[in-house]
Amino acid sequence: MNRKVIKHLWKHLMRHWSVAFLIWGAYTMAYTSDVFHPVLYKLFFDRLAEGDVSPESFNILVGILYGILALWILHWICSQVTHFGTNWLQPRMMADLEQTSYEYLQRHSYRFFANNFAGSLVRKVHRLSRAFEKLHDSITFKIIPLSILAIGNLTVLYIRDPRIAYILFTWMAVFVVLNTVFAVWKQKYDVQKAKVDSEVTGTLSDGITNNINVMLFTGHTHENALYKNVTERLRRWQTFLWSVNGVVDATQAGMMVFIEFFIFLFAARLWQEGVLTIGDFALIQGYLLGLFMKLWDFNRVLRDVYEAFADAREMVEILETPHEVQDRPGAKLLDVKKGQIEFSGVVFGFEKRPVLKDFHMKIRPGEKIALVGPSGAGKSTITKLLFRFYDVKKGKILIDGQDISRVTQDSLREHISLVPQEPILFHRTLMENIRYGRRDATDEEVMEAARQAHCDDFIKDLSKGYETFVGERGIKLSGGERQRVAIARAILKNAPILVLDEATSSLDSESESLIQDALRELMKGKTTIVIAHRLSTIMLMDRIIVIDGGQVVDQGTHIQLLKKKTGIYKKLWDIQAGGFIPEL
Repeated sequence: MNRKVIKHLWKHLMRHWSVAFLIWGAYTMAYTSDVFHPVLYKLFFDRLAEGDVSPESFNILVGILYGILALWILHWICSQVTHFGTNWLQPRMMADLEQTSYEYLQRHSYRFFANNFAGSLVRKVHRLSRAFEKLHDSITFKIIPLSILAIGNLTVLYIRDPRIAYILFTWMAVFVVLNTVFAVWKQKYDVQKAKVDSEVTGTLSDGITNNINVMLFTGHTHENALYKNVTERLRRWQTFLWSVNGVVDATQAGMMVFIEFFIFLFAARLWQEGVLTIGDFALIQGYLLGLFMKLWDFNRVLRDVYEAFADAREMVEILETPHEVQDRPGAKLLDVKKGQIEFSGVVFGFEKRPVLKDFHMKIRPGEKIALVGPSGAGKSTITKLLFRFYDVKKGKILIDGQDISRVTQDSLREHISLVPQEPILFHRTLMENIRYGRRDATDEEVMEAARQAHCDDFIKDLSKGYETFVGERGIKLSGGERQRVAIARAILKNAPILVLDEATSSLDSESESLIQDALRELMKGKTTIVIAHRLSTIMLMDRIIVIDGGQVVDQGTHIQLLKKKTGIYKKLWDIQAGGFIPEL
């Protein structure tokens, strides 16, 4: 999975490859200059140790100091290029990653969103972009400097005395291997912590979103216990990981004390033998301090790298998951001229539960049909399949003779309007929510659609009118007001096919009578599918289709179906009209 994370990040990074390589090149040059600082200090102290105070010797010392200054200026310039380049690159990369993630998420299926917490998905999107930031910082500001210093320092020490270089190289190899093995071992725990972190976010989001249920069912104690449980699990993981990191930090501190003592002890013997000079001690000390500063962070670098991989993993898994419902290669745009709909031998189910079994249904152009039947019969599933929220397992769905699996999803949904039972609105203004039906509509067209749906009855009483924000999921509006906004949106869209799924279920009788006028106007000339449990709302449909067990079991007009002595429709009508359940 780490390779897949790298693949996705690298693909986005290559969109800005020139800046990325400028950053890395500049920082490489900055730390290459740092390799030569201790060399100049060695020359400086060796010259001082000679005790020569002549003007020529002083001029040499000044020349060395100017050389040191020039290296520091070079380091400063390259560092500024790196930092300004990073400030330009990282926000763009993070925005690219979040945009890509969002765009890919939006194309996932209805089933995908039904199976995932919205809060967890939001967290995963943000963690992927943060993972890039963490990885880029680690590579640029930690790994590149460490690599340059290690190679350069060992090379210079090898020139002075190979034995010192061998000792330091062996110690560094052990240090790096131990830290790498630890980081690899720890990654599985980082992944587990990331999953619990997503669960914490999901639980928090779910509880806040459903706060009305918490109040209605006095679930505060229960929800607090749930959240406490999951946050306690996260706390335990965090404590465990921090404790392990503390042990590693203590271990590497001890290793650094040991190697500094041992190398200086060995260097002292070489000085005694006349192999090293006083300046060499400044050289060694400079190199050790520089390496220690970078190696001290090495464990943290590995920790950050593997944590970044763990953080990015969940979102990359989503990006690697093919969309369940996809446009076929060469899919054409749907062309609706009549609006005839046909379900031909459709078979569909959820996991092992069958819903539609060899389902056949044909709706003539402009016909207004109602789907009735007991709960679970498959009525809502029929409309979801028509929108192609799911792909059928067998059979075809045709609109004007065109198989909807062979046309683009966008063109299919552009030709169908839906007024759902539970309209979900954006936390935007009323104007924006209604205009979502046709985003190029003028304000006047939006207001006319609102008037036809009788939205202006309540909008005119709002202090900000159409500029009123409706709250998350439209929570500031009543159920009936949300439904009228959904109807206005459908009126504005004016698609040739209309689906009404309990479109007046949240309205009182007075509002429903007003909306029925708007719906009758809306349905003119459109092929219409109505799902309604209140049978009084579908009496005037051209045809009523009774669904049971995933199949059509009866059909006809309201009068025709009532004339039958038995049947599901007559039974449902008697229950609603009589107000009681007849004896079986």
